[in-house]
Amino acid sequence: MRILAASLALWATAASAQAQTLELDGGGAVSITGIVPQAMATYTPKEGINLQVVTGQTLTRSLMRVAAGQLDSSVVPTPAFRAMQEGVGPYESHGDNARQLADSVRALSGLPGSTYHAIAWADSGIESWEDLRGTSVYIGPPAGIASLQITGMIEAASGLVEGEDYEGERAPWGIATQSFQDGHYDVLVISAPVGQQSLNELSLQRSIRILGIPDAVVGTPEWDAYTERAGMTYNTIPAGTYEGQVNADEDLLTAANVMFLAVHQDMEEDVAYRYTKAYRENIDAMKASNALLRAAETEDPFLGVNAPLHPGAVRYYREQGVEIPEALLTD
Repeated sequence: MRILAASLALWATAASAQAQTLELDGGGAVSITGIVPQAMATYTPKEGINLQVVTGQTLTRSLMRVAAGQLDSSVVPTPAFRAMQEGVGPYESHGDNARQLADSVRALSGLPGSTYHAIAWADSGIESWEDLRGTSVYIGPPAGIASLQITGMIEAASGLVEGEDYEGERAPWGIATQSFQDGHYDVLVISAPVGQQSLNELSLQRSIRILGIPDAVVGTPEWDAYTERAGMTYNTIPAGTYEGQVNADEDLLTAANVMFLAVHQDMEEDVAYRYTKAYRENIDAMKASNALLRAAETEDPFLGVNAPLHPGAVRYYREQGVEIPEALLTD
């Protein structure tokens, strides 16, 4: 028995030594972009990958690190990669260097993002998007791509333009809700999983109203142009989600962002294959383990992907009989 125990210990040590350790950057710890990577890390060891997740990162910067070969992997907002390819927005100061580095980025899978909640106090008099005229609105952190998504959503829903019709306020995600409670802005537009407890607690402290996208807006050329440009889809906040929401008697349609899992093109093919497999084959288990993930869109493996797939991911999808869009294949 001692010999068997010793053999098992040696085997475990050897297996651990052979495991590939990867560092993955995610978003806020309680956001979908942070929750999914943390959930993923519990399943990758089955594929010989130890995932070290670092949450709370500015994902536009993490993308640059992946592209430069300084970081193994990152959650990437879809429009951030397009901005990098064009050397605009958060990459404007990097210019040609950003455009060149973008060529080294490869995708493994689409990832779900969070749902935008446009929140006003119920007694504020703000009952529609038009009521945002002349107000101050929180539109995301100073860096990153969220402000593009939020201001685009408001313009598509109402025609109102930031800086002309209302004042956009930028601050880190971590202080946004408290600043709203302290009266620093009239409307809080925050990216969060549907049903997040902190938003429910906010609604219980003081009644809130959440603005939904009007049915007449969805499907218009303006809305379609926005979702394409900003890398968005849409989601529903079901009736009754938040206890202190005054318009909780109706389902609300709203914008939701989409992401993808990015690596460097030089990642070994077998590692990328196992990394892709670890995520795709454990999605149901991840969703079952966390209520905040249950409404997340995960069926389409390429939703949100606008970078070429890594050959290891291509091998995985072909083994599964999944048809891969031609645009995601490299020559």
